[in-house]
Amino acid sequence: MKTLKDYSQETQSEVKQVRELVSNLHDQLIKWNLVVWTAGNVSQRLHTADLMVIKPSGVRYERLTPESMIVCDLDGNVVDGSYSPSSDTASHAYIYRNMPEVFGVVHTHSTYATAWASIGENIPCGLTMMGDEFGGSVPVGPFRLIGSESIGQGVVETLRKYPKSPAVLMQNHGPFVIGKDAESAVKAAAMTEEVAKTMWAARQIGKIIDIKQEDINSLNKRYQNVYGQN
Repeated sequence: MKTLKDYSQETQSEVKQVRELVSNLHDQLIKWNLVVWTAGNVSQRLHTADLMVIKPSGVRYERLTPESMIVCDLDGNVVDGSYSPSSDTASHAYIYRNMPEVFGVVHTHSTYATAWASIGENIPCGLTMMGDEFGGSVPVGPFRLIGSESIGQGVVETLRKYPKSPAVLMQNHGPFVIGKDAESAVKAAAMTEEVAKTMWAARQIGKIIDIKQEDINSLNKRYQNVYGQN
Protein backbone atom coordinates (compact mmCIF):
# COMPACT_ATOMS: atom_id res chain seq x y z
CA MET A 1 0.00 0.00 0.00
CA LYS A 2 1.34 3.41 -0.98
CA THR A 3 1.98 6.16 1.54
CA LEU A 4 2.00 9.88 0.80
CA LYS A 5 5.81 9.81 0.56
CA ASP A 6 5.47 7.58 -2.51
CA TYR A 7 3.74 10.38 -4.43
CA SER A 8 5.36 13.29 -6.25
CA GLN A 9 6.33 16.56 -4.60
CA GLU A 10 3.61 18.20 -6.69
CA THR A 11 1.01 15.87 -5.18
CA GLN A 12 2.35 16.31 -1.66
CA SER A 13 2.12 20.09 -2.12
CA GLU A 14 -1.46 19.81 -3.36
CA VAL A 15 -2.36 17.58 -0.40
CA LYS A 16 -1.13 20.28 1.99
CA GLN A 17 -3.28 22.91 0.28
CA VAL A 18 -6.37 20.70 0.10
CA ARG A 19 -6.05 19.65 3.75
CA GLU A 20 -6.21 23.31 4.77
CA LEU A 21 -9.13 24.00 2.45
CA VAL A 22 -11.18 20.99 3.57
CA SER A 23 -10.50 21.68 7.23
CA ASN A 24 -11.63 25.31 6.89
CA LEU A 25 -14.76 24.37 4.93
CA HIS A 26 -16.06 22.36 7.87
CA ASP A 27 -16.42 25.71 9.66
CA GLN A 28 -18.87 26.69 6.94
CA LEU A 29 -21.06 23.68 7.75
CA ILE A 30 -21.39 25.04 11.29
CA LYS A 31 -21.87 28.64 10.11
CA TRP A 32 -24.82 27.68 7.91
CA ASN A 33 -26.35 25.30 10.51
CA LEU A 34 -25.89 22.23 8.35
CA VAL A 35 -24.49 19.87 11.02
CA VAL A 36 -24.61 18.98 14.73
CA TRP A 37 -21.88 17.51 16.95
CA THR A 38 -19.65 15.38 14.65
CA ALA A 39 -22.17 14.56 11.91
CA GLY A 40 -21.42 15.46 8.31
CA ASN A 41 -18.27 15.65 6.21
CA VAL A 42 -16.49 17.42 3.38
CA SER A 43 -14.01 15.93 0.93
CA GLN A 44 -12.08 17.14 -2.08
CA ARG A 45 -10.41 15.11 -4.80
CA LEU A 46 -6.90 15.98 -5.97
CA HIS A 47 -6.00 16.97 -9.52
CA THR A 48 -2.47 15.58 -9.47
CA ALA A 49 -3.25 12.03 -8.27
CA ASP A 50 -6.17 9.69 -7.64
CA LEU A 51 -6.46 10.77 -4.02
CA MET A 52 -8.96 12.63 -1.86
CA VAL A 53 -8.85 14.48 1.46
CA ILE A 54 -11.71 13.87 3.90
CA LYS A 55 -12.70 14.57 7.51
CA PRO A 56 -11.73 12.07 10.24
CA SER A 57 -14.52 10.02 11.80
CA GLY A 58 -16.15 11.22 15.02
CA VAL A 59 -13.84 14.17 15.69
CA ARG A 60 -15.55 17.33 16.95
CA TYR A 61 -15.48 20.28 14.56
CA GLU A 62 -13.64 22.61 16.91
CA ARG A 63 -10.80 20.07 17.07
CA LEU A 64 -10.35 19.74 13.33
CA THR A 65 -7.06 20.96 11.86
CA PRO A 66 -5.49 20.63 8.41
CA GLU A 67 -3.19 17.96 9.85
CA SER A 68 -6.15 15.91 11.12
CA MET A 69 -7.64 15.58 7.63
CA ILE A 70 -7.22 12.10 6.14
CA VAL A 71 -5.77 11.37 2.70
CA CYS A 72 -7.28 8.33 0.98
CA ASP A 73 -7.04 6.78 -2.45
CA LEU A 74 -10.16 6.44 -4.57
CA ASP A 75 -10.83 2.99 -3.17
CA GLY A 76 -11.05 4.48 0.32
CA ASN A 77 -7.70 3.19 1.57
CA VAL A 78 -5.83 5.51 3.94
CA VAL A 79 -2.65 6.94 2.41
CA ASP A 80 -1.84 9.45 5.15
CA GLY A 81 -3.33 10.48 8.48
CA SER A 82 -3.37 9.50 12.14
CA TYR A 83 -7.16 9.08 12.47
CA SER A 84 -9.72 6.76 10.91
CA PRO A 85 -11.47 8.45 7.98
CA SER A 86 -15.15 9.35 7.88
CA SER A 87 -17.62 6.46 7.87
CA ASP A 88 -18.82 7.84 4.52
CA THR A 89 -15.38 7.53 2.90
CA ALA A 90 -16.32 4.55 0.71
CA SER A 91 -19.31 6.46 -0.66
CA HIS A 92 -17.24 9.59 -1.41
CA ALA A 93 -14.68 7.38 -3.15
CA TYR A 94 -17.38 5.67 -5.23
CA ILE A 95 -18.73 9.03 -6.38
CA TYR A 96 -15.27 10.21 -7.44
CA ARG A 97 -14.54 6.97 -9.31
CA ASN A 98 -17.80 7.11 -11.21
CA MET A 99 -18.19 10.86 -11.74
CA PRO A 100 -14.77 12.08 -12.91
CA GLU A 101 -16.04 15.65 -13.31
CA VAL A 102 -16.71 15.85 -9.55
CA PHE A 103 -13.96 17.14 -7.25
CA GLY A 104 -15.96 17.97 -4.11
CA VAL A 105 -18.48 15.99 -2.04
CA VAL A 106 -20.39 17.11 1.06
CA HIS A 107 -22.72 15.17 3.32
CA THR A 108 -24.88 16.82 5.98
CA HIS A 109 -27.90 16.03 8.12
CA SER A 110 -29.29 19.56 7.82
CA THR A 111 -32.73 19.75 9.43
CA TYR A 112 -35.14 20.70 6.65
CA ALA A 113 -33.42 18.82 3.83
CA THR A 114 -33.29 15.71 6.02
CA ALA A 115 -36.98 16.15 6.86
CA TRP A 116 -37.82 15.90 3.15
CA ALA A 117 -35.54 12.84 2.95
CA SER A 118 -37.38 11.24 5.86
CA ILE A 119 -40.68 11.33 3.96
CA GLY A 120 -39.03 10.22 0.72
CA GLU A 121 -40.21 13.24 -1.26
CA ASN A 122 -38.40 15.45 -3.76
CA ILE A 123 -38.24 19.12 -2.81
CA PRO A 124 -40.58 20.63 -5.44
CA CYS A 125 -39.23 23.36 -7.70
CA GLY A 126 -41.28 26.35 -6.60
CA LEU A 127 -38.47 28.93 -6.56
CA THR A 128 -36.45 30.51 -9.33
CA MET A 129 -33.32 29.91 -7.23
CA MET A 130 -34.07 26.19 -7.48
CA GLY A 131 -34.16 26.45 -11.25
CA ASP A 132 -30.84 28.27 -11.04
CA GLU A 133 -28.97 25.93 -8.72
CA PHE A 134 -30.68 22.56 -9.17
CA GLY A 135 -32.28 22.69 -12.62
CA GLY A 136 -35.57 21.53 -11.07
CA SER A 137 -36.65 19.68 -7.96
CA VAL A 138 -34.09 18.30 -5.50
CA PRO A 139 -34.39 14.51 -5.91
CA VAL A 140 -34.67 11.77 -3.30
CA GLY A 141 -32.30 8.83 -3.59
CA PRO A 142 -32.89 5.26 -2.37
CA PHE A 143 -32.54 4.02 1.21
CA ARG A 144 -29.08 2.57 1.78
CA LEU A 145 -27.22 1.49 4.91
CA ILE A 146 -24.12 3.35 6.12
CA GLY A 147 -20.64 1.85 6.08
CA SER A 148 -20.12 0.73 2.50
CA GLU A 149 -20.13 2.31 -0.95
CA SER A 150 -23.85 1.57 -1.39
CA ILE A 151 -24.81 5.14 -0.48
CA GLY A 152 -22.40 6.41 -3.12
CA GLN A 153 -24.00 4.06 -5.63
CA GLY A 154 -27.42 5.49 -4.79
CA VAL A 155 -26.13 9.04 -5.15
CA VAL A 156 -24.63 8.33 -8.58
CA GLU A 157 -27.72 6.47 -9.78
CA THR A 158 -29.97 9.36 -8.76
CA LEU A 159 -27.78 12.12 -10.19
CA ARG A 160 -27.70 10.33 -13.53
CA LYS A 161 -31.49 10.70 -13.60
CA TYR A 162 -31.25 14.34 -12.49
CA PRO A 163 -28.02 15.52 -14.17
CA LYS A 164 -28.53 19.22 -13.40
CA SER A 165 -28.93 18.74 -9.66
CA PRO A 166 -25.84 18.84 -7.45
CA ALA A 167 -27.81 17.40 -4.52
CA VAL A 168 -29.50 14.12 -3.60
CA LEU A 169 -31.63 13.57 -0.49
CA MET A 170 -30.81 10.00 0.46
CA GLN A 171 -34.01 8.55 1.90
CA ASN A 172 -34.13 8.38 5.73
CA HIS A 173 -30.57 9.74 5.86
CA GLY A 174 -29.82 13.19 4.49
CA PRO A 175 -28.31 15.18 1.63
CA PHE A 176 -25.21 14.33 -0.38
CA VAL A 177 -23.98 17.18 -2.57
CA ILE A 178 -21.36 17.34 -5.32
CA GLY A 179 -19.42 20.15 -6.94
CA LYS A 180 -16.49 21.12 -9.15
CA ASP A 181 -14.59 21.48 -5.86
CA ALA A 182 -15.36 21.22 -2.16
CA GLU A 183 -16.30 24.89 -1.80
CA SER A 184 -18.92 24.71 -4.56
CA ALA A 185 -20.33 21.55 -2.95
CA VAL A 186 -20.58 23.28 0.45
CA LYS A 187 -22.33 26.21 -1.21
CA ALA A 188 -24.81 23.86 -2.88
CA ALA A 189 -25.38 22.11 0.49
CA ALA A 190 -26.27 25.47 2.06
CA MET A 191 -28.61 26.20 -0.87
CA THR A 192 -30.20 22.77 -0.46
CA GLU A 193 -31.07 23.52 3.17
CA GLU A 194 -32.35 27.00 2.28
CA VAL A 195 -34.78 25.78 -0.40
CA ALA A 196 -35.83 22.83 1.78
CA LYS A 197 -36.80 25.25 4.55
CA THR A 198 -38.56 27.69 2.23
CA MET A 199 -40.54 25.00 0.42
CA TRP A 200 -41.56 23.48 3.77
CA ALA A 201 -42.80 26.92 4.90
CA ALA A 202 -44.64 27.41 1.61
CA ARG A 203 -46.46 24.11 2.06
CA GLN A 204 -47.70 25.23 5.48
CA ILE A 205 -49.33 28.23 3.82
CA GLY A 206 -50.83 26.53 0.79
CA LYS A 207 -50.17 24.70 -2.47
CA ILE A 208 -46.74 25.16 -4.03
CA ILE A 209 -46.84 26.53 -7.58
CA ASP A 210 -44.42 24.46 -9.66
CA ILE A 211 -42.33 26.34 -12.22
CA LYS A 212 -42.72 25.17 -15.81
CA GLN A 213 -39.84 23.05 -17.11
CA GLU A 214 -39.13 25.39 -20.02
CA ASP A 215 -38.70 28.26 -17.56
CA ILE A 216 -36.55 26.11 -15.29
CA ASN A 217 -34.30 25.33 -18.26
CA SER A 218 -33.98 29.03 -19.07
CA LEU A 219 -33.18 29.92 -15.46
CA ASN A 220 -30.56 27.18 -15.17
CA LYS A 221 -28.89 28.11 -18.45
CA ARG A 222 -28.60 31.77 -17.44
CA TYR A 223 -27.30 30.93 -13.97
CA GLN A 224 -24.71 28.46 -15.19
CA ASN A 225 -23.42 30.59 -18.08
CA VAL A 226 -24.08 34.28 -17.31
CA TYR A 227 -24.42 34.81 -13.54
CA GLY A 228 -21.39 35.95 -11.54
CA GLN A 229 -17.87 36.79 -12.67
CA ASN A 230 -16.14 35.11 -15.58
